[in-house]
Order: sequence, then structure tokens, then C-alpha cells
Amino acid sequence: MSPQYLHLMLVPCNSLKGNAGMDWGLYKYRHLVENAFARLKQYRAVATRYDKLKRNFKSMVVMACGYLWLPM
Repeated sequence: MSPQYLHLMLVPCNSLKGNAGMDWGLYKYRHLVENAFARLKQYRAVATRYDKLKRNFKSMVVMACGYLWLPM
């Protein structure tokens, strides 16, 4: 490539200015919640909801959260 065309490809990206007003603390907590749901869905009984009754499903979710809370 010749130097005369090089400056045309190195145009600064203006989309980075759109994140200036973003609340990064709120984004951090949202990310944590999304990761918690993703880890809960790793348990097959929670992801597919095998249990018919609400109390059984709730107990399965509580048990899965307990397993996630325990240190590995």
C-alpha cells in the first residue's frame, strides 16, 4: 500500500464517545446477575424445569444456588 491511501483507513471511531454517560457501576452489577443466571442454567433440572410443582422447582433453584455458593 502506498502512504497516500494509508490515512484513509485509519479514521478514528466515533462510536466510543457514546459510552461517556454510561453508569459503569450499574453495568458491573448487571454483569454479575447475568453470570449468576448463566451458572444456574448449567444445572439441567433448573434449565429445563423438570419439576411440575412450584415449591419443588423453587427448592431445586435454592439447592443449585447453594452449590454455586460453596467454594470449589
